[in-house]
Amino acid sequence: MSIRPFHLAFPVDDLEAARRFYGDMLGCPEGRSSDHWIDFDLFGHQIVTHLQACPGERVTNDVDGHNVPVPHFGVVLSMDDFNSLADRLRAKGVQFILEPQVRFEGQVGEQATMFFMDPAGNALEFKALRDLAQLFAK
Repeated sequence: MSIRPFHLAFPVDDLEAARRFYGDMLGCPEGRSSDHWIDFDLFGHQIVTHLQACPGERVTNDVDGHNVPVPHFGVVLSMDDFNSLADRLRAKGVQFILEPQVRFEGQVGEQATMFFMDPAGNALEFKALRDLAQLFAK
């Protein structure tokens, strides 16, 4: 199965902070931009930060004993890419909502996961599975 890139547009309250976070911190190449939005390449997917004064309220759901922020987005990475990103974020002082760890250990869907916020309060989750076939397993 060939996966097509997704497109996600979301609000931020400071475009320069978004540029530093997504460009410098996460290493996402910048695409087109204007005074009100910036395109980024997030591991081959197009995300667009749109300037908005009040991005919105956050809630959480219990997942495997952790309060997971909703909404959130991210990418399923290889285990090597996940570990490299986690190391880079730690070195840059990112404050994690949920530290890089393995969830559902020994169960269907076992995965490494980490959660953190961008400067506008948007929640991101990056994860990795040793067996990608487990991504949608029940």
